[in-house]
Amino acid sequence: MGIKHIFSTLTDGLGGINKTKKMDFNDLNWHDAVIKNISIDRSNPGKRDIIQLDIIWTNGIKSTITFSNVYFASFEMNFGIVALDSIFKAYSEDRNSYLVKELYKKWKGLIDDVDLNYYEIETNSTKSTIVIIAQEFKIDDNL
Repeated sequence: MGIKHIFSTLTDGLGGINKTKKMDFNDLNWHDAVIKNISIDRSNPGKRDIIQLDIIWTNGIKSTITFSNVYFASFEMNFGIVALDSIFKAYSEDRNSYLVKELYKKWKGLIDDVDLNYYEIETNSTKSTIVIIAQEFKIDDNL
C-alpha cells in the first residue's frame, strides 16, 4: 500500500468558501520553506501521539503540518546558529522504507496491521534532520 494522501482544507480567510485539495507529502514545495515551531503532544499516550510543525512556505502562506499516530521520531537538531531554520529537502516513503521495516520488527508483529509511513525533513542552515514514522499527516493552512 502506498503513502496516504491527505486532504487540506483551505478557506478564503474570511470564513468563506472552503476548498479541499488532495496533497502528497513528496509533491509539496519544501525547499526553502521555514520551520517556525515544532511541538509534540503526548497528552494521551497511545491515543494522541502527534507532532506538529508550523511552516511558512516560500509564498508566505503559514501552515501547520500535523503527523498523527506517531510511532517513532528522531530529532537530530543543531542549535546556536542565528538563522531561520529553512528546509533543504523533505520526502516520505511507505511501509517498505528500511526504518519502517525495522520498527515493525521491533514490535514483533504487534503493529503489522498498522499502515505506517516514513517522513524525513532536512534543514539548510543547521543541517538538522527530523525523522517521523506515523500513520498520516495533514496540513492546516493558517490564513
